[in-house]
Amino acid sequence: MIAAPSDAAAMRRALALAQEAAADGDVPVGAVVTDAEGAVIGEGRNRREETHDPTAHAEIVALRQAAVARGGWNLDGCTLVVTLEPCVMCAGAMLQAHVSRLVYGAWDDKAGAVGSVYDVVRDRRLPQRAEVIAGVYAEEAASLLHTFFTARR
Repeated sequence: MIAAPSDAAAMRRALALAQEAAADGDVPVGAVVTDAEGAVIGEGRNRREETHDPTAHAEIVALRQAAVARGGWNLDGCTLVVTLEPCVMCAGAMLQAHVSRLVYGAWDDKAGAVGSVYDVVRDRRLPQRAEVIAGVYAEEAASLLHTFFTARR
């Protein structure tokens, strides 16, 4: 599967959001939700440190904003673009929102739920699944994470 031009543009925006998160002391993850035409309808970055909210992952923030923009929780036909492979919570949230596609950058071999550790979004036992395109701007996303965690150690 190949990412669409709108996916690449959305990933560049997600990377910029990840840099903002890092500048504020949060793990550098950014996310963007696009509609079927590729227009951005939601975006977010990790805000756990800022909000003291354990659910304030970039994906959750972006999904909430997209649902408001759409006027409802059902995001069928939408794409979630995120710099890091989603965790179990975020993978579950995107399925609950009926997001049709997921595009992500870096793999998360410790907590990834889209192929690395688990594969929640393609699990045939669940009633919802999503198309997955992995590795888009993976090096850039991984570099942000590596730089962030190296500085914290």
